[in-house]
Amino acid sequence: MIAGFDVGGTNARCLLIETDSGRVIDRERSSSEGSGVELRDRLTGIVRELERRNQTTVDAVGLGVAGLAHRSGVVRYSPNLPGLVEYPLGTEMQAALGVPVAVMNDATAGAWAEAKLGAGRGSDDFAFVALGTGIGTGFVCGGRLLTGANGFAGETGHMVVEANGPEHITGQRGPWEYFASGSALGRMGREAAEGGVFRAGTGLAGSIQAITGVHVVAALRAGDGEAAVILDEFCRAVALGLTNLVVIFDPERIVIGGGLTEIGKPLQEGTQHWLNKLLLGAKHRPAVDVVMAELGDEAGALGAALISQQQA
Repeated sequence: MIAGFDVGGTNARCLLIETDSGRVIDRERSSSEGSGVELRDRLTGIVRELERRNQTTVDAVGLGVAGLAHRSGVVRYSPNLPGLVEYPLGTEMQAALGVPVAVMNDATAGAWAEAKLGAGRGSDDFAFVALGTGIGTGFVCGGRLLTGANGFAGETGHMVVEANGPEHITGQRGPWEYFASGSALGRMGREAAEGGVFRAGTGLAGSIQAITGVHVVAALRAGDGEAAVILDEFCRAVALGLTNLVVIFDPERIVIGGGLTEIGKPLQEGTQHWLNKLLLGAKHRPAVDVVMAELGDEAGALGAALISQQQA
């Protein structure tokens, strides 16, 4: 058996997976908050509980972590997991469990899961873009997962798309994540409501200040035209960043994952439309297809488990 974790800013999700078939046998989750030691003990306890519950033994563990997860097992930086910064989570868990533990970025793990089991199948060159509270990306190039010298490849949510743009929570000015994440969609909804052009949002949220991306999506599903305008602006912002990825990596496919996939077809079609319009030389190059991820919120944990199996 192998176990894979997706460690986000609030929760840690774990999957117990049958090594030969890739079938998910069991699931567990817990809080990811607290110090590195607290999280180590909590994650180790989950593995032991899954072993006990299923009367089995885990042979390798993969940790997909939101942040700069060094291949050595140390989480160098994570704005949403401050207790893990510079903590050797991988080596500490390996010592506690007595089995190999691989540590990687959560979006990198998600890309590999989609490559093997999801929307990336059949493609040797694609980009996985997780749109959630922030933006995470992973790349498969020539059939291989791109990890970089340290394991940090794929932090494109922090690439600057507007040099003199607004300041992000990281202190950067104008990163892609500021304009095209789930947080950005909520901000767009509030700004539209302040301008008197998203009345449904105010009604759903109770006040302009309470509007989030959830309310924009709800209004969109109800057929609200003003929400559709907001989504179109959002899709343009997503596509703007994607054009940079395309000219650098030349993927044949872009797989959209993360929490915003619940928007579904309108997000996929809107992003495809704007990518075709904004991409340099789009008429003279093969089309880059935008598709929706297939593995949902389990992609990170699945990919982490698969990578741990390869590295064991």
